[in-house]
Amino acid sequence: MKKSCLTLILLALAATFSIAAETHGDKEVKEDIAKHRAMAVAHEAAAKCLESGMKEAVCLAELQVACKGIAIGKFCGLKHQH
Repeated sequence: MKKSCLTLILLALAATFSIAAETHGDKEVKEDIAKHRAMAVAHEAAAKCLESGMKEAVCLAELQVACKGIAIGKFCGLKHQH
């Protein structure tokens, strides 16, 4: 499961970078990379929060704070089907 998830993340990042490279200059691409890394850290913290047994609402609130200014939407890209 972890390998397939990692593969999907890497594929999404590769697609993002290929699109970004066509529409952005080097400075913008570097900024996008930094934002993706910051979002990845925020998502890892959210996963650890959920693993610790905290309520989803608490973990989501922490994620929103961590993603403020770097992601679009209140779920920082974490909204998915349950």
